[in-house]
Amino acid sequence: MRVLALLCAAYSLLMGGDATNVTLVVNANSAISRRLGTFYSSWHKLSPSQICTIQTTEAEDIDRLTYQSQIANPIADCLRKSRSVESTLYIVLTQGIPIRIQAQAKADNAGVDSELTTLYLEMKGAHIQRQGALDNPFYRRKDQPFAHPAIPIYLVTRLAGYSFEDARRAVERCRGAKNRGKVVLDLKADNDEDGNSWLRDAGILLPADRVILDLSNKVIGPQKGVIGYASWGSNDRARKSRKSSMEWLPGAIATEFVSTNARTFKMPPYHWTLGTWEDKKSHFAGSPQSMILDYVWEGVSGISGNVDEPYLSQTARPDQLFPAYLGGRNLAESFYLALPSISWQGIVIGDPLCKLE
Repeated sequence: MRVLALLCAAYSLLMGGDATNVTLVVNANSAISRRLGTFYSSWHKLSPSQICTIQTTEAEDIDRLTYQSQIANPIADCLRKSRSVESTLYIVLTQGIPIRIQAQAKADNAGVDSELTTLYLEMKGAHIQRQGALDNPFYRRKDQPFAHPAIPIYLVTRLAGYSFEDARRAVERCRGAKNRGKVVLDLKADNDEDGNSWLRDAGILLPADRVILDLSNKVIGPQKGVIGYASWGSNDRARKSRKSSMEWLPGAIATEFVSTNARTFKMPPYHWTLGTWEDKKSHFAGSPQSMILDYVWEGVSGISGNVDEPYLSQTARPDQLFPAYLGGRNLAESFYLALPSISWQGIVIGDPLCKLE
């Protein structure tokens, strides 16, 4: 426990922002977005000036012109009008806002959420290179507070679930979340890829009594009292079920090395389960891979994923994520400390203010 005490002491000097640092974005054309906006603004007692209402499509895919004209520019206008360009640290999107930008060149594709992190830079006059990923200036900056202008991005998270109730409960589970429970790290058998190294490193950096590190050839079985979880998801061939079988504690977070696990927020048929690329009948929304909203449905408060192929090197690093979260950082800062890139494919689901007490 001494290691965790040292982590908490270090991160206590880096206290994150609060509800006054949030700008909430609601799509007026989406019923679930409006409903989540009403809930979240009441939950955190946001002022009217902190709520940015835009009008855009509910389609999950949009082109770059639509992104700029219907999402980025209106949010920038809101921030200027409320005089919160600097004080806003966290932009909270709601389900019912598009998730993916489809460009003419595949290298220009990006997740809406990840692209929006660069809005601060754009508003300061920076020219953003849209081809491929950009380095995240907050990545691995574990000893630095998140503040403007030192870290010139917004941390963007999203409230989402297969239903309004799923998304609402994910936020509500953060209230009273305690710094207790285990972090489950499930390595892929017979694999020496970097992902396994990052999982091992997370196990080393966390207190031994807070870790379940599975090195077996099997997918780890049901575990109770789980506050954190990282695995290869459906990329572990030993995993056959879309369910994780974990018993989640309030405030639990998760991540996995899967390229299309945020490809859609539509709910699969109840009987659907993980498949293979070869078996097209096993695909849902164009992929056989696991889906992050399954974890929200099960009971996590936050999870990161990818709207399209990010490549392993650009996925969230568990060795950065869990020490930050257990050490006292909030959900948004913990995930963005762990994401190597922005203006790319990553997405973070959850209340940015979620924090273990």
